[in-house]
Amino acid sequence: MKYLAAYPAALRAQVEKLLAEGKLGDWLQKRYVAPHEIRTDRALYDYVSDLKSEFLRNAEPLSKVVFDNKLHVIRNALGTHTTVSRVQGGKLKAKREIRVASLFKEVPIEWLRMIVVHELAHMKEREHDKAFYKLCMHMEPDYHQHEFDLRLYLTHLDGGGERLWTPSV
Repeated sequence: MKYLAAYPAALRAQVEKLLAEGKLGDWLQKRYVAPHEIRTDRALYDYVSDLKSEFLRNAEPLSKVVFDNKLHVIRNALGTHTTVSRVQGGKLKAKREIRVASLFKEVPIEWLRMIVVHELAHMKEREHDKAFYKLCMHMEPDYHQHEFDLRLYLTHLDGGGERLWTPSV
């Protein structure tokens, strides 16, 4: 249970029991009923831009926001933020990108929001410190609960469970 390694042993034992009984997926589906409807990179860009406008008005603009098929496998990450700086004429120009693992095309909106909030918070706070998590909690008050539940889902998948939500077509 690599996704839950930092949590208390008693909590991990509860999750192991649910996993062994094959009930972890059912528990998650009762808690989160349906996947979100954001399917395209353009829709994701609009969603992220709206959140950025609401909470980080003065932050640098985003150049690109996309779902990335290779992200989870190659970087072992669920989302990334990058800043590419280059000199253009006499000015320093920066391009900011957010990439979200394609796994998040078929999850509840709460989890997509949690990943987006995490990556947006990195625009202001580079390190995972108190200020970073305070900003995450400002943008998403249930940030830590959604992160934990997402870790449960990743544990479910890692244990051989199937994806729980499919998009409505």
